[in-house]
Amino acid sequence: MTFEPTISLDKMDDLIDPSPLVNRYSQICLKNDGDRLLLVLPTQAEINSDLPWSETWQELKHLLQTKEQSWQVGTKVCLIAKDRLLDARQLQTIDETLNDVKLCLETVNTNRRQTAVAAATSGYSVQQTPLSQPLGDDLEELTTEPSILAEPLYIQSTVRSGIEIRHPGTIVICGDLNPGGKAIAAGDILVWGRLRGIAHAGAQGNRQSRIAALQMEFTQLRIADVVARPPKLRPSSFSPELAFMTTEGIRLANTLDFAKTYVFSASKKAWVDNNQAK
Repeated sequence: MTFEPTISLDKMDDLIDPSPLVNRYSQICLKNDGDRLLLVLPTQAEINSDLPWSETWQELKHLLQTKEQSWQVGTKVCLIAKDRLLDARQLQTIDETLNDVKLCLETVNTNRRQTAVAAATSGYSVQQTPLSQPLGDDLEELTTEPSILAEPLYIQSTVRSGIEIRHPGTIVICGDLNPGGKAIAAGDILVWGRLRGIAHAGAQGNRQSRIAALQMEFTQLRIADVVARPPKLRPSSFSPELAFMTTEGIRLANTLDFAKTYVFSASKKAWVDNNQAK
């Protein structure tokens, strides 16, 4: 008589992985941060680059389905993408997965310029952070010198109301900056369209930074720590203008005349008339 080999229940438990997705190759973290949630992705170095994107997506789905849902319906989520390279399709997949559990992707925090562009183009608020800076810090709190600003961030779409773009370099928007939209840059801000929202250049304290737009209809301008509000009387016609810091505060000038008329004075930490600089 022969017997089929048997496996005890204890041994059987060792052979079955009850959680094949969680901790399989990376750790996606979801934690509270005040009135929002932080969704933290592992860095590129922490994952096996040969594994497809679907693995990350499946792990995220499993995490959201098994985690106790203590959040309120419609809670905002900030995606901490770190150095992960994400395109618009992948961001949409994350957004739809969060929507399935009544969460709303609002902000993408990344140190990859390509991811920042994809997020801004898709309509999310963006916080781009230098590789050497911990994610989540505001630009105003950074100590990076202007000489080592990040590469410019190019946004080829309109920045809509409720969208905030933060970048440790210069921001170039090929489109409008709508009312309710914000652009915050450590360098300059250039809007190839109508600037109707809030623009803050030189957010690390650089008073040499400038803000330019084809049409200035701003809600608020800010350069370093100085704020300017729009005039009570709107002009009847518009032309390209540039905002810059003077010894008396923020001033607007015709873009074509600016380079001919003004020079930056390091001692006064402001742009001054060429004649005054001599």
